[in-house]
Amino acid sequence: MTALAFLHGVGGGHGAWEDQLSYFSARGYRTTAWDQPGYGDTAAVEPYDLERIAGALRSLIEREIGEPAVLVGHSMGGFIAQETYARHPEWVRALVLCFTSSAFGGSGSDFARQFIAARIAPLDAGKSMRDIAAALMPTMRGARSDPEGLARAERLMAAVPPATYRKAVALLTTFDRRALLPGIRVPTLLIAGSDDKTAPAGVMERMAARIPGAEFVTLPGCGHLGPMDQPEAFNAALLEFLQRHSL
Repeated sequence: MTALAFLHGVGGGHGAWEDQLSYFSARGYRTTAWDQPGYGDTAAVEPYDLERIAGALRSLIEREIGEPAVLVGHSMGGFIAQETYARHPEWVRALVLCFTSSAFGGSGSDFARQFIAARIAPLDAGKSMRDIAAALMPTMRGARSDPEGLARAERLMAAVPPATYRKAVALLTTFDRRALLPGIRVPTLLIAGSDDKTAPAGVMERMAARIPGAEFVTLPGCGHLGPMDQPEAFNAALLEFLQRHSL
């Protein structure tokens, strides 16, 4: 029985995957959706870096699943999926990289500092995570978004501890696994949204072209919220991939 491990984005949590957990569990898959360290009830790690986050995921797979899992990563979760494959490939059965990229967008330390400052500025100005979620999440929806998906995304982001959000935003700027792509040797699916401005479909298609045998799917009218944006289309694309590879 194939195990699926779902990895959320920077403003998310395990609740981002409600539609996937019920759908794939009903079809005989073992499903786990983690809260990355610092999210939900999961203790943070120090330092909050990619090595320790990937190590925490490896430990979770070993402890709760006991065999290699299919990693399904959304946005930041896609970063963590790639990082875990790079460091612990023996625990990865397949990769599903969703609304994500192979490296932090932008070049140079100045860009990274500006990105962090822009994302954290509302907190520094006294805004709450609820305020940030209400302003940010509607900009990430697509033309055919599920209204309940947007509402859930806002609730999830509102619940992220500010200290964790600060660390996770900084974490994003340290990611670069572009050199890994040609060496990926497990079945890999990339899912993009035609309306996603954060991880554009064209960027993801070029990423897919660098991974041997990778498959690429674009969901029309889908924004960056992905599995919450269009759960039915997302689930169908993921299920078809799993069945095609007998996973």
